[in-house]
Amino acid sequence: MTTLPSPQTLQHAARKVYSYMLREHSGNWGMDMAHWDWVPGVGAAAILEYYRQDGGGEIMSRLSEWALEHLHQSGHVKVINSMAPFAIFPALYNATGNPIFKETAVRTGQWMLHEAPRTREGAFEHTVTEKASFPEQVWADTVFMAVLFLARLARLTGERDYAREAVNQLELHLRLLEDEQSGVLFHGWNCITGDHMSAARWTRANAWIALAAPMILTELDGLLPVPASIAERYRRMMTAVTGYQSPGGLWHTVLDRPDFYFETSGSAGIAAGIFKAVRMGLLGEAFLNPAGAALDAVLDTIQSDGEVGGVSGGTPVMPTIEAYNEIPCIPTLYGQGLVLILLAEALK
Repeated sequence: MTTLPSPQTLQHAARKVYSYMLREHSGNWGMDMAHWDWVPGVGAAAILEYYRQDGGGEIMSRLSEWALEHLHQSGHVKVINSMAPFAIFPALYNATGNPIFKETAVRTGQWMLHEAPRTREGAFEHTVTEKASFPEQVWADTVFMAVLFLARLARLTGERDYAREAVNQLELHLRLLEDEQSGVLFHGWNCITGDHMSAARWTRANAWIALAAPMILTELDGLLPVPASIAERYRRMMTAVTGYQSPGGLWHTVLDRPDFYFETSGSAGIAAGIFKAVRMGLLGEAFLNPAGAALDAVLDTIQSDGEVGGVSGGTPVMPTIEAYNEIPCIPTLYGQGLVLILLAEALK
């Protein structure tokens, strides 16, 4: 069994990564928290996970202040990808008692249930704030960006409609994105053409679901029965994903392309998902070996100032697999965030 770094090493690294996220990054698309979209949303969700491990009151105060300051922007970007920041609202309500967090979460959940665009299979269409349209496309990203929020809203309110939709969306995404041959997930599915487009087995796509699935299932525990097929598909996916891990601990930006560069955010998300899934009994303890190897490798990507290196920039479903290797690496809140979640998980 892999021996994890000391708690002191992990805590020091987490504090550096978190502190770098709090710096002034105005105008930097990847690092700017001062707007409402999926990138700062993932950053905020990660800070919440860090708070749950650290327990520092100043962390929750920062999150509450950030959410209240930027909430007015949310109404102008009501798309699936910009649901990500709402994932922290149930926790903010529980911590502060401020009714605006619960009221806003419920309104947003109702929009998702009744108005959000869907594909013919019933999956949430991956709509974005950028000037781009992906009609009837299903992306792995949606499970973290939107379905996690629904599961947390179900836990907060006890409303089974939210829980049922979260289960439905998780099952749909696992099924539609599955590569039946290898067991891993493709980045996207096009319902119109009935194919996986460029058919890229993108590492961060697998990471979004590797991490979000155990988070979602934890929130839904006791609210309603979850089909056994979800756990079965998840285990198959994770078994296949770990088979592509490099000897050094990281995964390449496309799982099955060892000639492509190593990518930190996807590697961190996969490892964090393993730690969560093992803890809840979804995966066996043997998975801790690849998670520990990834943790060691990810620690090496954290620079002295806390910036996480080796994080690929924003990546839509690319026209070719080769195009994924051309995405430049830049510092991003989701890169920092996925590493922060990994460190918080390793400390539990």
